[in-house]
Amino acid sequence: MALNVISNFAANVAHRHLTETDMKMTDSLAKLSAGTRVISAKDDAASMAIGSRLAAEVNALTQARVNSGQAVSMLQVADGAMARANDILLRMKTLAVQAGSGQLSGTERGMLDTEYQQLISEIDRLAEDTEFNGVTLVNGALALEMSGAADFGQSAGISSITFRGSYDISSAGTSQAAISYTVPGDFAITHDGSTYTGSLASEVHDGANMLRGAIVTLTTGGSDNNKIDLAINTGFVVNAAHAAGTIDLSGAAETSFTYKVGTGTSSTADEISVSLSGISSAALGLSATDITDASTADNASTLITNAVDQLNITRANIGASLNRLEFAAANIATTLENTEAARSNLLDLDIASEMSNFTSKQILQQAGVAMLAQANETPQTLLRLFQ
Repeated sequence: MALNVISNFAANVAHRHLTETDMKMTDSLAKLSAGTRVISAKDDAASMAIGSRLAAEVNALTQARVNSGQAVSMLQVADGAMARANDILLRMKTLAVQAGSGQLSGTERGMLDTEYQQLISEIDRLAEDTEFNGVTLVNGALALEMSGAADFGQSAGISSITFRGSYDISSAGTSQAAISYTVPGDFAITHDGSTYTGSLASEVHDGANMLRGAIVTLTTGGSDNNKIDLAINTGFVVNAAHAAGTIDLSGAAETSFTYKVGTGTSSTADEISVSLSGISSAALGLSATDITDASTADNASTLITNAVDQLNITRANIGASLNRLEFAAANIATTLENTEAARSNLLDLDIASEMSNFTSKQILQQAGVAMLAQANETPQTLLRLFQ
């Protein structure tokens, strides 16, 4: 190649290699800063796609592990309430056996019954007061229906509906009242030629749920001023037989919870469902019991034994669910560990290797700068031929 002062080929070559080295050094610096070997799709498109899916799976598994832990905590709260209810039942059993003995008079049995009724009230209070994150656990929330009428809707923790007010719809000798109901809208009861109507406002019924403590007043609109108050409370006995003229309600005395312990949507592979039976006195069959005489005390004693068995069956189911959730949490932890390792193998940067590469590019950059300077000196050397 001829020597000339117009084109500096050596400088162009040095500049090209210096530019390439600078780009590679910049890429290496970016990877070291980010801690990953795949900065963009041009680095490794397949690994980036797989790694992104694995990262999403890791995030989902992390939340599933949290879900399972919170589920265990929720069930432990419910089991704790049932343990206290069991203690109360044991005391009630003692009182019933004592009241059934013939050495006591009616006065002493009345004293024992005072405590007995207080303990029943405490069981009901436990059932209503046991909550986790604002959700009532063991009050036996029901999906209630009016007998022979349209679906009354999910009760959202309400365990009964009763009727009270100046007009008694369930008075003896009356026939079954005609019932009509729309959601949300008007509620009507027709009895003995009079129609009682009332509107369910949005703050009382949201289209799916009756609200705890809500009262809807039904009136005739006539001069007699008769009325019925539709009250949402906890006095309803599940699936009990009622007298003629009573507005019957039915349902199951348990609340179901579904815990998401997987990353998909399958009800069998990604969810665990647990049903918690109610522990109210009505659900345990004790709401109408007393120990005021030997006969009722013996009957109460039998019912308490049945209630203890029922409560222990429920606690056994909770224990089984707790063990299952703990195994599920352990499996999630193992899966999370292995998934994170797979993602790491695809995307994480080998810092030692990349640092060696970065150091190499730094040396080449310094050499390139030096050679470019030497190449730029060559035309000046040729000028000496003119002297």
